Amino acid sequence: MASSISIKNRSAFHEYFIDDTYVAGMVLLGTEVKSLREGRASFNDSYCIIHKGEIWIKSLHISPTPMVR
Repeated sequence: MASSISIKNRSAFHEYFIDDTYVAGMVLLGTEVKSLREGRASFNDSYCIIHKGEIWIKSLHISPTPMVR
């Protein structure tokens, strides 16, 4: 089962002229998926680098999902 989560950085479109956009996938582990579905991500100060033909996002903060007992 594949699901799609769309994340947009609204302030980037407000502060910069965006020439091109790309659609990309991310490799996520366990609780990161649930946190993203709940909107617990922050793009503040994040950026991407290209390393060996792959794009890596740096300084993206994904808050952990609170543990329910």
